[in-house]
Amino acid sequence: MSAKKGSAGDRRRLNYIKRTWMLYVMLALPLAFFAIFRYIPMTNIAIAFKEYNMFRGVWDSPWVGWKWFSQAFQSRDFYNALRNTLWLNTLDLVMGFPAPIILAILLNELSYPFYKRVTQTIVYLPHFLSWIIISGIAAQLLAPGGGVVNVMLARIGVGPIDFLMNNRLWVGTYVSLGIWREAGWGTIIYLAAITGINPEIYEAAEVDGAGRLGKIWHVTLPGLRPTIVVLLIMNLGRILGSEFDRPYTMGNPRVMQVADVISTMVYRVGIRSFQFSYTAAIGLFQSVVCVIFLVSANALAKKVGERGIW
Repeated sequence: MSAKKGSAGDRRRLNYIKRTWMLYVMLALPLAFFAIFRYIPMTNIAIAFKEYNMFRGVWDSPWVGWKWFSQAFQSRDFYNALRNTLWLNTLDLVMGFPAPIILAILLNELSYPFYKRVTQTIVYLPHFLSWIIISGIAAQLLAPGGGVVNVMLARIGVGPIDFLMNNRLWVGTYVSLGIWREAGWGTIIYLAAITGINPEIYEAAEVDGAGRLGKIWHVTLPGLRPTIVVLLIMNLGRILGSEFDRPYTMGNPRVMQVADVISTMVYRVGIRSFQFSYTAAIGLFQSVVCVIFLVSANALAKKVGERGIW
């Protein structure tokens, strides 16, 4: 009897493989990409524990243990970069995370399909601009001398305001440009989630007397909650991570106190000053903390009844 069950199971597996073998072949390329360019290079994490010498290579360089971590934790520049990274990413999360949700709901409420498509296209476009272009545009628009923004402020008797040279104003500009660039792109996921909500629920809410705001509050937002939780967990996992091009292109020597983040510090100290082991230790610390945030956020989501990301 067990032999028959085993043979039946083998036949089912064989038939499944015959039906889906093309999918596994298609997966081979991305799996190879991640193995070659993501996982194999992780062996070089050993640099963080060595006195790395580029002429001797990673494995022939001498071990120094936790020396570079101790040096980082005693460095004022490291703590400044760590503080700036946490502060800027927290502002991005608090101010930027709700933006695509609100924008997606507003787009969903538009009645005219043509106007809706045009608006979607317009708000998506900034995502395809590099931060070099955006920083150049911001420098021209916000210039204290002849920038359009300061010219308009001057007409109402305000300014000139140097948005990119004042620490507080630079932080506000940094966060605002980030929201402007990514809010439209983030709406794609939320609009897709909204289309997955059963239209009959909206009809039932309307029968019960719910207006437009009532349907948004009692139907749309609960329908978006699983998507919001997953994306929030992923954003919390990047709370200590930082992109390089955005702070690097927008920063300048006058605002280094608030603009210098871990990624720019790694570039300045590691690449330009050839302190590879030191910055590898900083990068490893950053990655470990990000993983801790990710796991903690996922566990918290499951504890309050959400699915999480695994």
